[in-house]
Amino acid sequence: METNKNAETEVDLSGIKHRIMVMSGKGGVGKSTIAVNLAYGLALAGKKVGLLDADLHGPSVAKMTGSEGARASGNAEGKSLPVRLHDNFLALSIAYLIENADSALIWRGPLKMSALKDMIQNTEWGELDYLIIDCPPGTGDEPLSVVQLLGRVDGAVVVSSAQDVALLDVRKNLDFAKKLGVPVLGLIENMSWIACPHCGEKVELFGGEGIAKALMDYDVDLLAKLPFDSNITSSCDGGRPFIYEFGKTPSAQILQDFVQGVITKTEG
Repeated sequence: METNKNAETEVDLSGIKHRIMVMSGKGGVGKSTIAVNLAYGLALAGKKVGLLDADLHGPSVAKMTGSEGARASGNAEGKSLPVRLHDNFLALSIAYLIENADSALIWRGPLKMSALKDMIQNTEWGELDYLIIDCPPGTGDEPLSVVQLLGRVDGAVVVSSAQDVALLDVRKNLDFAKKLGVPVLGLIENMSWIACPHCGEKVELFGGEGIAKALMDYDVDLLAKLPFDSNITSSCDGGRPFIYEFGKTPSAQILQDFVQGVITKTEG
């Protein structure tokens, strides 16, 4: 796309090796949970990681990383400086740029485009192995702006539950990526099953063959099937990385394998 080429020449993002979007068709399927744990998992693997919360109307990265109340600062060149969560882990969210976390951003497209441009192109990301972008649900202004402003996107991770109503919109995500030339690294099936508290047997929460059909129709891989795990919810609400805090659990092992899969797909 011509817009991609233009965006690439406007700012030097060459210090960012791999740029990965995390997308979903609908809200409530765990997209931000996956984005945050992917970023933490990459950081735990020794990678230099940036996490951009591109969900301007419903930012959750600050809450999930325990950095509520943090503020992004600026440098002498007028660029924003992300919040440093760890030595090799930076994050930026609109929540770091507004005074009142309860304030609604009643913005139309041009204002949202301007904010994302500042967060991507007017931010001193420095040298990163990975920039993970947590996009809002759907295929509207924000995901399109992210693709255009980054100039090059190395892959998208699409998150869904197995509900048919969620899969209707996931297929639109896959079509969006195809039309914009964004490689799809694969799909995450979240809240796929629950372990019976009595016998430990897996109980599928949703029926149907929608996931398998979408994978076949769009020729993409299934990166992971995550169970419904209350510890994931509690760790996110508490601002602690599940992939680390519960690192020895089966659910965390699935996430760790997913992170390694992303590394393999992006780094060969």
